[in-house]
Amino acid sequence: MEKMKIGFVPAHREPFDENWAAEMRSRCLAAFSDIDHLDIVVPDEKLTRRGCVWDDADAEKVIELFSQNDIDGLIIGTMTFGDEVAALSVASAFRDLPILLFGTREGPFTSDGNRRSDSFCGTLSISSGLKRRDIPFQFSGIVFPEEEQFRESVANFLRVCSIAGGFLGARIGMVGPRPERFETCIFSEDALTQSFDQKVIPVALPEIMEVAFSAEIRGEVDKMIADMKQKADASAVDDPTLLKIAGLEYALRDFARRKKLTGVGVQCWNAMQSIYGLSPCFAMGRLTDSGIMTACEVDMYGVLTMIIQYYAAMKTTVPHFIDWTIQHQSKENTFLAWHCGNAPGSLVCPSCKVELSYQSVLGVSLGIDHSMGTGEFQLKPGPVTFCRLQEHEGMFKLLIAGGEAKQSDEKLRGSWSWVEVPDLDHLYRTLVMEGFTHHASMIHGDYTEVLADACDFLGIEAVIV
Repeated sequence: MEKMKIGFVPAHREPFDENWAAEMRSRCLAAFSDIDHLDIVVPDEKLTRRGCVWDDADAEKVIELFSQNDIDGLIIGTMTFGDEVAALSVASAFRDLPILLFGTREGPFTSDGNRRSDSFCGTLSISSGLKRRDIPFQFSGIVFPEEEQFRESVANFLRVCSIAGGFLGARIGMVGPRPERFETCIFSEDALTQSFDQKVIPVALPEIMEVAFSAEIRGEVDKMIADMKQKADASAVDDPTLLKIAGLEYALRDFARRKKLTGVGVQCWNAMQSIYGLSPCFAMGRLTDSGIMTACEVDMYGVLTMIIQYYAAMKTTVPHFIDWTIQHQSKENTFLAWHCGNAPGSLVCPSCKVELSYQSVLGVSLGIDHSMGTGEFQLKPGPVTFCRLQEHEGMFKLLIAGGEAKQSDEKLRGSWSWVEVPDLDHLYRTLVMEGFTHHASMIHGDYTEVLADACDFLGIEAVIV
């Protein structure tokens, strides 16, 4: 996966000890070098004296350096007191990026009893200036660079930068209109544009299917079918239907590539089945597995929720777009995280297999032959995080909740897992009273802190359960 390019401002102020400032800068760089996925951009001793930022002239040089390197975020550290005006100039130039502020612990007094650093005073000067300018930032604390607290805060900050880079300005595809009876999937394109500079690119379902059924793509489609058969049990699906499923996957990939999309919402219910004779679920799971977040029922806020989680994980794992469904019939605080068969195959549980089948709900009303194409399996166990982005009158909030996916001996339809949470009644009550919908995104791992920090930067209210 790609690294986050972060600009580092080692702030110093005269008349404090510049040797101590240089030592702190060096120790910070050594600590940064041990953090995965981090690419530090910092002034060297040729650009500024001792490689630190002293004054307005240094600030201008650093702004140019960071601009040339197209940084993803900014870390400001007070090596000594730190010149607040210079540091704030740099922060103002990159106010649209996530910013992390920290101060260094104090060294020993000088031989005549003076302070070498006084970094906390300088940190307060910078933090108060950021507040006056309405520039959001995170605070790592007053630390020595070698401390685990510092390492964890920087690693967390990288994930916030990843979310910001993937979410802000995202381009998402809208494949067909939402199903008529799914008012829950309405969204405000205007709010997305104004709040996050995002763009929705619509396409009619017939345009996608025209590509999907084209004879010109047969060679690529045959390769996809071979890959599908390798990764799933396709014995229940006939060759003409496999051809449709692979053709749909190709068409959606082509749409995403041409329009530079991060994700798509698909009209999977029920025009696909009644008109084109297939369920798109398995193809949608394969798209998500390849890094194109794909949500059901044209749920555009659902797509964006998946994008937030995918970038929180720094693309190391993918989410499953779920329904909040039933409570377990006998186990306390356990519910079924489920959808029709859209989960990415990479999430399959140990000793389980992905099986291609027909849509378990629409298959009853529309017929099995018209609803083949789901990828059904139990998801792997482990810690998980649930999220749901919601908007009301232009204001956004994000549900963040944790749980544990549990292994089960049952064989259920769709893509699913039983998930145990600390207090299911509280979770359900929060969903109801806060106006969240029946869709969510579930990702393996605990990203609660990262997501809360990202919400602070993005101007989203975090609703943590």
